[in-house]
Order: sequence, then structure tokens, then C-alpha cells
Amino acid sequence: MTLQFLDVWQARRRLSAYLSSTPLEAAPGLGQAIWLKLENLNRTRSFKARGALNALLSLDARAVKGIVTASSGNHAQGVAFAASRLGLAARVIVPRHTPQRKVEGVRRYGAEVLLFGATYDEAEAEARRQEKAEGLTFISPYNDARVVAGGGTVGLEILDDLPIVRRVLVPAGGGGLISGIGLALKSVQPDIEVIGVCSVATPALYNLIHGASYPQVWDTLAEALSGDIEAGSITIPLARQVVDRVVLVPEETIAEAIRWLLFQAGWVVEGGGAVGVAALMNDAVAADGRATAVVISGGNVDETTLRSVLA
Repeated sequence: MTLQFLDVWQARRRLSAYLSSTPLEAAPGLGQAIWLKLENLNRTRSFKARGALNALLSLDARAVKGIVTASSGNHAQGVAFAASRLGLAARVIVPRHTPQRKVEGVRRYGAEVLLFGATYDEAEAEARRQEKAEGLTFISPYNDARVVAGGGTVGLEILDDLPIVRRVLVPAGGGGLISGIGLALKSVQPDIEVIGVCSVATPALYNLIHGASYPQVWDTLAEALSGDIEAGSITIPLARQVVDRVVLVPEETIAEAIRWLLFQAGWVVEGGGAVGVAALMNDAVAADGRATAVVISGGNVDETTLRSVLA
């Protein structure tokens, strides 16, 4: 399926009965003309509810035997939330290192949780195996046009609330969110700069866009961004089309961003959700006065991790 702007617009209409627009809040402490798009205030405390719900709403429920997905945590909760709203059975496979808060969130929505493998890539391989073995419907965290379109609705909301926006920073893992946002933004204003932000430990999109070969490091505050991009993913050509550049931020700056967001902005944000703020804090992206929206993609952080960062 080729993704078009119309798909994002239709996703927004489809989701309007289930999800409200999230706030866009000024952040003068980060520089002039900086705003935070607070997806940590979305359902399941992550943008992932958008894509998962759009994907499931697009299915013919009568033809679905059951849903299976793999996730580092936030997509898992999104699928569980969407399945609970639509009365579908869902099984979620997550790596063993997934934060307990995210695992508990999946169970709270009634989905079956299986902890499998040391990495996201191993969990995804097992989910794909079960898809084929049991005739289940696999919902990818990023390699699904319906999921990407759902994430793209973030871009439409930014345009609504900040028509003067010139630049958007987006946390990037498999590329689903930034591909959808980039498509939405550039379909309306092609000269808006779309910047992906990866941690040094989770460089998949950086490697793709800039032809690098940095390794995945699974022990990271930004575990939500972990994992390589699946071969043949729809996000590969789409990201190359709509992403202007990608930057990397180190672990210590992510920790600093988490602290700043809590103490200065008043928000609990997970490492993967804080990388855009980290990019501004260490000048990977300069605060140059252009109207800039920073997507805060999620707020699901374990107490243990948060206490360690604050200490």
C-alpha cells in the first residue's frame, strides 16, 4: 500500500471518536520559539495509541482470528488498548527487558503478554512465527501503512496549533512516527524541516538516512527506539522522502533531558520520548529562532529507571 496524505486525513477522522488532540506547550527554557507536542498525555501515555487504533479500526473484524504484535512496550499498550475498545483478542510479545510499567499497562487492557528474547528483533521474529503458525493478524509497530497514517495525525495537530511551524523534531526508531508526521507536514508545507532524533544506542534511522553503520546497543534509556528497521519496510522509502536529516544524542544527555522535563516543565517522560529535547540541549540541533515543535513521544518510564536518572 502506498501511503498518501489522504490516508492521514482519514485516520484523523477515524480516530476522532476515540482520541483527543494532545497539547502543544511553549518551552521557553529550551530557546526562543520552541514548543513541546505532549504525546505523553495521550491514551496509554504514548503516541502509539494512534497507529494501533487506526490499524485495528481499518480491519474487517469478522475476518480476524486474533491480533499479534511485537513491541518494546509502547506499541504493545497501544494495540492492547485498541483491541480492548474493539472487542478483539490480542497477544503481545515483548523483550524480557521491557519496563515493568509497560508490561503492566498491556495486561491492564486485557491483552495476553509473552516475554520473549533479549531484544526487540528477537521478539518480532517470534511474533512473525506465531502469525504464520496460528493464522493471526500481525500489527507492526511501524511497517504498516495504517499505523504510519495514525502517527501522522500528530503532524496535522501541530499544523492546527502552530501554523508558523518551520521545523519539527521527532524521536525515531523504526521510522513509523516520523514518516507519518513528515508526510502530513510536507504535504501542506513542503519547506518544513523534519528532523529525526535517535540515541547513539538506537541508530537505525540515522544509519538508513546517512549511510552509517553504528551498532544497536540494547542497554539504553531510549529502549522504546531500539531495533533495526525490517527489510522492505514501507518506512524506508517514505523516510528517505520526508526526513531532512537525523541526529544522534548520547545517554547522558537523554538523562539530562528527562530531568529537565520533570523539574522545569513538570512532565514525566521516558528516554525515547525525551531525545528531541536532548538534541536541543547538546546543540545537535541549534535553537535558531525558527518556530520548532518537539514531539514528546511517550511518558512510560519505570520507577527504578526514573530514580536512577534523578539520582
